[in-house]
Amino acid sequence: MIGSSRAMRVWAYSAPTDMRKSYEGLGAIVRNVLGRDIMTGELYLFTNSRRSRAKVLLFDGTGLCIYMKRLDKGNFAKLWKPGGGALSMTMSELALFLEGSQLVGHRPLSPAAITHEELAPRIAP
Repeated sequence: MIGSSRAMRVWAYSAPTDMRKSYEGLGAIVRNVLGRDIMTGELYLFTNSRRSRAKVLLFDGTGLCIYMKRLDKGNFAKLWKPGGGALSMTMSELALFLEGSQLVGHRPLSPAAITHEELAPRIAP
């Protein structure tokens, strides 16, 4: 299991990625293309041009980790969009994506997070 908290943010890179890239190459995409800090503990998802392989890059507090999956049949959902950039996902959506669900990225699959402000009126003092 990559992570268990719904609060963990997942960013899917929305352009095909060379799966020969390792820590430094994927980290460079995170820093230079997505403009994010790899050391925040967020997860970064990458797929190859055929969408048959996926890698997840994360910093776990002690070092960088890469998780890779190759589907035996079919393809991962197409998360690409013109101009690249990042697509925000939840941990639940990442899990569905890695299982091969084609709905990920096309419609919301997780409910929106509840904020403290939304809960305040419900809680009586």
